[in-house]
Amino acid sequence: MKMLPSTSVNSPVQGNGVLSSRDAARHTAGAKRYKYLRRLFRFRQMDFEFAAWQMLYLFTSPQRVYRNFHYRKQTKDQWARDDPAFLVLLSIWLCVSTIGFGFVLDMGFFETIKLLLWVVFIDCVGVGLLISTLMWFISNKYLVKRQSRDYDVEWGYAFDVHLNAFYPLLVILHFIQLFFINHVILTDTFIGYLVGNTLWLVAVGYYIYVTFLGYSALPFLKNTVTLLYPFAPLILLYGLSLALGWNFTHALCSFYKYRVK
Repeated sequence: MKMLPSTSVNSPVQGNGVLSSRDAARHTAGAKRYKYLRRLFRFRQMDFEFAAWQMLYLFTSPQRVYRNFHYRKQTKDQWARDDPAFLVLLSIWLCVSTIGFGFVLDMGFFETIKLLLWVVFIDCVGVGLLISTLMWFISNKYLVKRQSRDYDVEWGYAFDVHLNAFYPLLVILHFIQLFFINHVILTDTFIGYLVGNTLWLVAVGYYIYVTFLGYSALPFLKNTVTLLYPFAPLILLYGLSLALGWNFTHALCSFYKYRVK
């Protein structure tokens, strides 16, 4: 089987020789980041239809999404997205779902705006930057195969993996859960925290699984199955929460109300 091309720490190579200095400059992390940010405000150049396709398949068949990342590597010499359409659609989802959350929790206009800013810049971007950087470091430090030390995981790809995993979590906890919060989950009954905590189990489980698929898709990484190990403490915590009557959604709602005061 032919090995798919990967990002090289050394000078990129195409065909039978080394890229010229001009072409090599176009493949640096800084150049790719500049190109991505430049397109962030050019909506006509974004492929929103394809981004919506990715969002759909992150629920039904996330492996197909990562097969497209392979295709991008072969055609554009980078694993990370070069089109910010997915990020834009995710931002819209964040805004709509957070407004819905504020409505369900009976928040005022300014409280909802505060909640929106918290969710966007802390829950998504801030936590995303932290998790992406941590996974970028761990994967490059411990998961790269010994014979593939000339290759590394792009930070942009690590951030894309986080966004891919965050989207299903967002839909489950900030959209589907809204229909059950007031009349089921926050009723202080066993059914309430059973439904709420089960949604948390599915959402966090989705995040772990999609993250695992993202790093296992890279052909130069090894032992990516270890990324599934958090399932064990997650299931243990779920069982413990049902036994002790912990309601994760109630705690989340109380935290959100405290943050917007």
